Amino acid sequence: MRLQSHALSWAREDLVRSLTLRRTLGVSVFALATAFAARVAIPLPGTPVPFTLQVLCVILAGATLGPRLGAASQLAYLAVGALGAPVFAVGGGLAYLLGPTGGYLMAFPVAAFAVGAIAGRSLGVLRLALGLAVGVVLIHAGGTAWLALMTGSFVRALAFGVGPFLALDVVKIILALLIGSSIRPRALELF
Repeated sequence: MRLQSHALSWAREDLVRSLTLRRTLGVSVFALATAFAARVAIPLPGTPVPFTLQVLCVILAGATLGPRLGAASQLAYLAVGALGAPVFAVGGGLAYLLGPTGGYLMAFPVAAFAVGAIAGRSLGVLRLALGLAVGVVLIHAGGTAWLALMTGSFVRALAFGVGPFLALDVVKIILALLIGSSIRPRALELF
């Protein structure tokens, strides 16, 4: 009985007591997770934009870390990639951000911020679901705008950059809702 009580009290202690260090670790973990999620890149026929798991990490960053830290994690991810680290779906470097997926990537910090701002500190599932959906819409808006500039056609940009991903992004939102609902109570205490 005494051992169990000791184990429970230890489990309640924060392993990292410094709030600044916890925040830095949270930002770093989500930047790294987004980089790993980019490596799960599946080319889709008829579009220059591959399927990746990045969107899942971006919206979870906002849901878990909140608006400022969620956006910071994605800015860190973009900075590392812009400096040349191969953290994007097929490489890295500033030129990659000017390619077909640049609009999606540049929308990541905005999307993470929006998810965190909409979900707020509430544990309500509806607010979280709304935030996640808005985050995905913002990513698609950035990607579509950039593709429209590249192709000269908003309709083609929608066909290339949104249509093939809608069903997959609904699945990502559902996964993020399930994961986010379970980790947010503790995350709101930590960050």
